Amino acid sequence: MTIKRMDHVGVVVDDLKAATAFFLELVMELVGEGPAEGPWVDSVVGLDDVRVDVAFLRTPDGHGQIELTKFRTPTASTTEPNAPANTLGIRRIMFCVDDIEDTVARLQPHGAKLIGEIAQYENTYRLCYLRGPQQIIISLSEELT
Repeated sequence: MTIKRMDHVGVVVDDLKAATAFFLELVMELVGEGPAEGPWVDSVVGLDDVRVDVAFLRTPDGHGQIELTKFRTPTASTTEPNAPANTLGIRRIMFCVDDIEDTVARLQPHGAKLIGEIAQYENTYRLCYLRGPQQIIISLSEELT
């Protein structure tokens, strides 16, 4: 048995509207949104009385998706709110963009903050990390070739 594909990355957020706007600014496409609840949701996530609102966004190439989830019940829990990039677990989502400086500038009104700075790797890429909604670390790369 092999993996057919990666369907999406799930991100739990507190402000679904703001998080959706952030990813729409990256020119992702909203492909679905709405509530989910009931015994099937409870059994999948292993919690009781789950009620969530979700938004699915797809990358322009049609291959990548993000599922943003706002838990109404039970309330989402948090660990370290500003965990550094070397914390164990899923730490970032990377997107390849046409113009890294323009993308950073467009995301800043949505609360994005550079973690370090835009740096160049050899003559291949320009890269940066920034924090988005709910302190999600987003990586951006711009191909130079």
